[in-house]
Amino acid sequence: MSRLFQPLSIRNITFKNRIAVSPMCQYSSTDGFANDWHLVHLGSRAVGGAGLILTEATAVSAEGRISPNDLGIWKDEHIEFLQRITHFISAQGSVPAIQLAHAGRKASHHRPWEGNRAIPESEGGWKTLAPSSIPYANEEPAPKEMTIADIRRCIQDFAAATKRSIDAGFKVIEIHAAHGYLINQFLSPLSNHRTDEYGGSFENRIRLLTEIVNVVRKTIGYNLPLFVRISAVEWTDDGWKLEDSVKLANILKELSVDLIDCSSGGNSREQKITAGPMYQTPFAAEIKKQAGILTGAVGMITTSSEAEDILEQQKADLVIMAREMLREPYFALKAAKELDDNIKWPEQYERAK
Repeated sequence: MSRLFQPLSIRNITFKNRIAVSPMCQYSSTDGFANDWHLVHLGSRAVGGAGLILTEATAVSAEGRISPNDLGIWKDEHIEFLQRITHFISAQGSVPAIQLAHAGRKASHHRPWEGNRAIPESEGGWKTLAPSSIPYANEEPAPKEMTIADIRRCIQDFAAATKRSIDAGFKVIEIHAAHGYLINQFLSPLSNHRTDEYGGSFENRIRLLTEIVNVVRKTIGYNLPLFVRISAVEWTDDGWKLEDSVKLANILKELSVDLIDCSSGGNSREQKITAGPMYQTPFAAEIKKQAGILTGAVGMITTSSEAEDILEQQKADLVIMAREMLREPYFALKAAKELDDNIKWPEQYERAK
């Protein structure tokens, strides 16, 4: 059997293969509620054979949404439809996971196909929050610098969202600390100019993340996996570096984080990204090697042979795919045939195997 289709067990959860559907914003919710679009979008990838299905970035508070159309889990009413989704995913033999997020200064924006511009408060937008009053782009309004009370409330929002996620049937929790959203803003010296216990030194800048990790782990207990997605590098000369990510990963490992989902960028308009096939895989490989923690590789992984090589060369433990999954929801079924693995298909589809 190929490496790609070998099961992976983390704590009490086993993924039937090493293929994961990456969180991908759908901007298709009203007031944070999941709907039929999310059921079909996520459910079809479960039917397509992926071992792990992650929701899009799911807001822990209304103010933490990237757009008014983001998926949310800030109130109990959100649970019911999410239960329908997790039940369907589980029935296909896949594991349902949720990515919990707060957009920080990148909140209150129009959807990409509506221009992706900041929404003024006069047009239904809201005041955004950040570690420091520094806008992501000069043309955007400055966010409010978070008070200690704001930070405490945010941590509790993550704890409450985690509890709702478990009630909704999710078996893996991922904390979104990447792509220039709130936690990433605290990690980075580019966006965090605070002088209190949440700013300045590396230890202070990671404090929000470690405190969120602690409350999330306490909420889920020690039987379920906990992932953290990070931007391993910021692609700038004076921003967060790979050595920072390795140092952070070692700390998160001690706090019972199970896997680092290794993405990059998103926090600076000055970033200079050199993109190409598997361009972020080296970050996963280095963090895995130096921190001794499970990692997920992401970024322009599009073929079964690329995914297999990543695992064969022990550069990562999980292959987390985004755009290719939009193009090919049944990627896993196709990959199994290409790698000569005989896997179980949905009985309804067996005649096409």
